[in-house]
Amino acid sequence: MKRLHRLVCKGLDATATRWPDLELAYTWVRCAAHLLENESQCSIEWLRREYRVLLAQIAPYRKACVSSSPFLQEAAIQFWKVSHSYWRGLFRCYEYPNLPRTNNDLEHTFGSFRYHERRCTGRKVTSASTVIRGSVRLVALMGTRSKPPTAEQLRPRCVEAWRTLRQQLETCQETRRQQRRFRQNPEIYLAAIEEQLLRSTLPT
Repeated sequence: MKRLHRLVCKGLDATATRWPDLELAYTWVRCAAHLLENESQCSIEWLRREYRVLLAQIAPYRKACVSSSPFLQEAAIQFWKVSHSYWRGLFRCYEYPNLPRTNNDLEHTFGSFRYHERRCTGRKVTSASTVIRGSVRLVALMGTRSKPPTAEQLRPRCVEAWRTLRQQLETCQETRRQQRRFRQNPEIYLAAIEEQLLRSTLPT
């Protein structure tokens, strides 16, 4: 215990100058976590306003003339950058109660989807269709978990967007088919590609 105490004291003495900056950066993270937890069930407008106030407090520390150390400046830049990159979806979960709030909750939803798919198909692993059509199936799962959809909800609101989405899914499916053809007979597949390449490069 004495040796451990000496090592801890030595580490604290060596990093004593960094603790004030760490405490300040930790205060930013705790304040952001408290706002996003929204235990008081405040409105989305209030949450956005308070988060903007927090970003305004952090903004000066992105400059070297204000930050007391490069670490604090880097922490402020990273906090500002991540907040702005996630800003569009940061408060989306308060508009839709069934939307997972954190990555852990979202991963739990993915895990539940994979589990039920394996139960339905009898597979031990997730099928390739999850990668190809998972963007649609997962949304359908989350949207119909509480109650079955009505006929009005199933009707596409924008036919052009619906056709575009179907075209994207068909493109992914065709890519998967091409991969299957290569695995079944790589020589014939490569020969066909070589013939197409030579045909496109030869003069007409």
